[in-house]
Amino acid sequence: MIEYIPAKTIVTKTKDSQWFGIDYNMNIYRGCCHGCIYCDSRSDCYHIKDFDQVKAKENALMLIRNDLRRKVKKGVVGTGSMSDPYNPFEKNLNLTRHSLELIDAFGFGIAIATKSTLILRDTDILESIKEHSPILCKITITTADDKLAEKIEPGAASSSLRFSAVSDLSSKGFFTGILLMPVLPFLEDNEENILKIIKAAHEARARFIYPAFGMTLRDIQREWYFKNLEALFPGQHLAVQYAKTYGNQYECKSPNAKKLWNLFTKECQKYNILYQMTDIIHAYKRGYASPQQLSLFDF
Repeated sequence: MIEYIPAKTIVTKTKDSQWFGIDYNMNIYRGCCHGCIYCDSRSDCYHIKDFDQVKAKENALMLIRNDLRRKVKKGVVGTGSMSDPYNPFEKNLNLTRHSLELIDAFGFGIAIATKSTLILRDTDILESIKEHSPILCKITITTADDKLAEKIEPGAASSSLRFSAVSDLSSKGFFTGILLMPVLPFLEDNEENILKIIKAAHEARARFIYPAFGMTLRDIQREWYFKNLEALFPGQHLAVQYAKTYGNQYECKSPNAKKLWNLFTKECQKYNILYQMTDIIHAYKRGYASPQQLSLFDF
């Protein structure tokens, strides 16, 4: 059984739209059961207790309907920033699916970030949204190695299945790409991993890859990460290596970041894969009117 928590609003205005051109944020769920050992959302600043327990917001669909109705300007609604909208409970609850129906009805666009293949269930609604507004599908993949993914993202779909989801979404005409973040120092920040991801992305017809060659670490998140590093990679002393390299830094850039960036951009250009944020935003919104004009109707 899922626990429900009170909420006053769900669809909120972003401070700016520089992050993938997203105008509004929507998080229906709180917490996540993917178990990713690096997740920044575990940090104290987000005030999420029992993070591994997924909770849903009470009266979510009514709140979303009311929020969308009150918006003066149409735009792109982003979901997946704090918890995956396609957690296992969603399969039966259908809160994300019904929220997409509301987004469609009110004439908004959608940008989805997920590690789940359950997004494929809702392509019929995405098809309807695409008729009037931009759609952006972002599938997070940090390693091309299924065995490594199973260790660091134990509750998520395998990397292979996520690449397959990229291929399926792309074949249906949705603007789809990969969030290559975080790239974990000393685990994923090597040329072999980056080259394999780019090649697999090309084969899946991904339109973009947006990377972060490094990760963030703070308070509870750091403690959780170090604990898991020692348990999953015994004898490698990775936690000690992190502590020596970064101390208490929040932003932990890969020591190989510059070399990997040069390799990454060269390969993406070879395959005509977008990687600059402004190019990605321009490309997925191309052909649509300005946010104010996305809908034919006023609600």
